[in-house]
Amino acid sequence: MRADAKKNYSHILTVAREVVAEHGADASMRDIARRADVGLATLLRHFPSREALFEALLCTNLDALTQKAGELETSNSPEEALVSWFREWMAFAQGYRGVVALMAAAHTNPDSALYASCAAVHSASARLLLRAQAEGTARNDMNGDDLFGLMAALGWLVDLPSFAPRADHLVHIITGAILTYPPGKGARKARP
Repeated sequence: MRADAKKNYSHILTVAREVVAEHGADASMRDIARRADVGLATLLRHFPSREALFEALLCTNLDALTQKAGELETSNSPEEALVSWFREWMAFAQGYRGVVALMAAAHTNPDSALYASCAAVHSASARLLLRAQAEGTARNDMNGDDLFGLMAALGWLVDLPSFAPRADHLVHIITGAILTYPPGKGARKARP
């Protein structure tokens, strides 16, 4: 990429972050181009779709999120890792209003620019769940798709202003339904 194109790319991403912070995932591509002081064609040359723009915006955060899952796999007990993973996910979801809906839609669409990132988050989630299930600390009647769906639903829910203040409580309820016993309380018989 030429130096001027690279500078344009970085500038567009900086402005896009600001616009998305103000308007969420529904931010207008035209508004982003206008505020970046570039033509819509220039914006679309760098980011041919809204998903491509979000992939570029979220790439660093999603990489960090999936890296965190790897750390949790080795440094925490399986049930604590799942609870921590949910909290990390919620922090991410609350940082990018509306992005959870885009990710949920891209989850099964290999043609989506967000597909690879969604697949990485899904895979990390599934590994953490399988580890907890192998230790008998998570329900055995769910899989990675179920967990990703619960994470997406919770992320979407706390996007709503009336539920945002209850995010921690909702994480506690959802993880309590997944785990066979509360973190740190010792194993007990798995629920049917």
